[in-house]
Amino acid sequence: MDTLAVISGLKRDMILNSIKRGKRLDGRGLNDFRDIKIFENYIPKASGSAMVELGRTKVVAGVKIEEGEPFPDTPDQGVMALNIEMLPMAFPTFEAGPPGEEAIEYSRVVDRGIRESKMIDVTRLVIEPGTKVWMVFIDIDIINYAGNIIDASTIAAVAALRNAIVPASRIGGEDFKLPVNANPVSVTMAKIGDELVIDPDLEEEQVSNGRITITMAEDDHIHAIQKGDVGEFTMEDIRKAIKASRDTGNRIRSQYFR
Repeated sequence: MDTLAVISGLKRDMILNSIKRGKRLDGRGLNDFRDIKIFENYIPKASGSAMVELGRTKVVAGVKIEEGEPFPDTPDQGVMALNIEMLPMAFPTFEAGPPGEEAIEYSRVVDRGIRESKMIDVTRLVIEPGTKVWMVFIDIDIINYAGNIIDASTIAAVAALRNAIVPASRIGGEDFKLPVNANPVSVTMAKIGDELVIDPDLEEEQVSNGRITITMAEDDHIHAIQKGDVGEFTMEDIRKAIKASRDTGNRIRSQYFR
């Protein structure tokens, strides 16, 4: 990530040497996530919301559901859109204004994992086929950046969607919970030296050779995969990453999204 400050050579060596020994400076193993805390219904006026703390990384996801027109090629489906904003207060080099390349990339990865896993049953969001549907807007704000925006954002978005309410009473019906079919979880790994480390923190991102994110749901299918930065991943790296994503995603789902 080009917005990051340069890490000292001494700290870099400490991180690399620790990872070679199978441990990280914060005490985690190579396959361990930082502590996850989820605060649901964080924004009272939103259709659904959640604040997530992934270590010291903090993100807020808000869902807004309103009436709108379907896309011409999917007249029998509701609409979903997702956006990530990296707020200037979250990190010294984040700037106000239109989203940069990184925010756009992160938005697309999180969106793809949710969309391709069919988490939302968009066929149940039709009000009048071809003319009126429910539109689900997911806005994610990064309020403190300490590494791994993608996974924190995915967890927050999924948590917010799970508690979202469709305001059908506005059109004479009864409000109902947003229909959810799956619980996608993204798992991001950084390649540091020859090792893959799950959920890299800020300093680990600074010394990494590359990043890979894999999103899977209960079906164990890969619904999104994204490589970031300039480093290379071998086929063995990819196989390890897929297994780690499956195992870690299942653990997170069993603990937070039952």
